[in-house]
Amino acid sequence: MKNPIKALINAITERTQKTLMRIRELGGNSVSFSSFGRDAYQSELVRACIRTLADQTAKAAPISNDDKLQRMLKLRPNAYMNGKDFLYKVRTLYELRNTVFILVMRDDGGKATGMYPIPCASYEGYQDEYGNIYVHFRMREGSEYWFAWEDLIVLRKDYAESDIGGEDNSPILNTLELINTSNESIQNAVKSTANLRGILKSTKSMLDPKDTKRIKEEFVKDYMDPTSGDGFGALDATTEFQQVNISPTITGWTTMREFRENVYRYYGVNDTILMGTATPEQMQTFYELRIEPFLVALSLEMTSKVFTQREISFGNFITFDSSTTQFMSMSDKLNLQAVVDRGAMSINEWREVLNLPAIEGGDTFVRRLDTAPVANADTQEDENE
Repeated sequence: MKNPIKALINAITERTQKTLMRIRELGGNSVSFSSFGRDAYQSELVRACIRTLADQTAKAAPISNDDKLQRMLKLRPNAYMNGKDFLYKVRTLYELRNTVFILVMRDDGGKATGMYPIPCASYEGYQDEYGNIYVHFRMREGSEYWFAWEDLIVLRKDYAESDIGGEDNSPILNTLELINTSNESIQNAVKSTANLRGILKSTKSMLDPKDTKRIKEEFVKDYMDPTSGDGFGALDATTEFQQVNISPTITGWTTMREFRENVYRYYGVNDTILMGTATPEQMQTFYELRIEPFLVALSLEMTSKVFTQREISFGNFITFDSSTTQFMSMSDKLNLQAVVDRGAMSINEWREVLNLPAIEGGDTFVRRLDTAPVANADTQEDENE
């Protein structure tokens, strides 16, 4: 069976046999991009931050006037992922590398049939003599691929110097290194305090090394082993035990907390967000600052790359919606009843907020008998007169 991915790669590779020149930025330097992130992802703090961002992003639901496309994005964007996994991986790559590429697979008619996030190790942009842009990807295992710019959905942040991708995550490396060094200092301190506990001093002169070793071993066996005695020790006048107190210097809690806050600020999260203890107001702010901008960018870029300009002019679109009502407390959700009987929400819309299934007739808007549109109220008043 013919692999559609390989077929597309071969087709694009043939198209890139034209004369290519490396894309040059405004400064005139050749640009070669190498993604950063593999080391940072080994940090438990970085992984916790990115996991939270990815989890919240993955809650978004794709919406499109093309029902088939919407179903594909929701259920199975590609052979390896469902809709949630797709958004999770896209956001993870976006945070790790500040740039994420998504390959759009198409059928013979140009319709999108799948989307694959590209976990590349590095990438370079090229332009042929006709102005067409291609991106050359290198994977970790050594394979290389070429894809046309119009087949790539590209999301970027810290977008400054390059035309192709965002800047790397080098600004946070120093803080991560300080955190790692601090953790190692604590680990070494624990080890050092468990090593040398004291010195046995004998008044006997010129002891044979074997006798010195024997005295130490007997003392350790009799008094230092927690399973061998009652906690009391006895020494004769020829032996003296001097306890050694080791107090290694380690990073203070205040400094460690500031290191953590630096990472939190970089990724736009905090402890309450990570631990799920944030208030609805705090979650709303988090959504507006860290989730909504990403979904807006993804919606715009996906619409632009999936549809032609003509299709867009006829109203075709893709958007990702994540309802902010998910951050409301249960009491606030129940209080929405006040807007249901005023016609602001249907019963089924309210039930959806409560994570309840729709009911028959629940899409009809209802209104309390003591409320009416202004025009109707004037008519009723005239009739009463």
